[in-house]
Amino acid sequence: MTKVRRPENVYKAYHAHVYFDRETEDVALNLCEEVKHKFDLKVGRFHKQKVGPHPCWSCQITFGSKHFEVLIPWLDQNRQGLSILVHALTGDDLKDHTDFAYWLGNPVSLNLEMFR
Repeated sequence: MTKVRRPENVYKAYHAHVYFDRETEDVALNLCEEVKHKFDLKVGRFHKQKVGPHPCWSCQITFGSKHFEVLIPWLDQNRQGLSILVHALTGDDLKDHTDFAYWLGNPVSLNLEMFR
């Protein structure tokens, strides 16, 4: 069994991708709206389709290392069963989504072919 890596604050910038489906859409919407207002962070559009390497519907949160130590535990405590991919933004998309990727909740297999 592969151990899920927990997020570490070692990079300047990050994305958190909140994954959802039709049944969990309202939970994700409420979570992301609360992040937007509570932390004053940029929250992207709600994609009700697969986008990029993400195999699920998703919403992206952009944040920096200064928010990491407060945001990550808050997301973990408030995700209500949603899976959240947290990854670094280093400019190397493949490594960002593999070597520099962490999970809150259950990991989901990404479609990495676009980065190869």
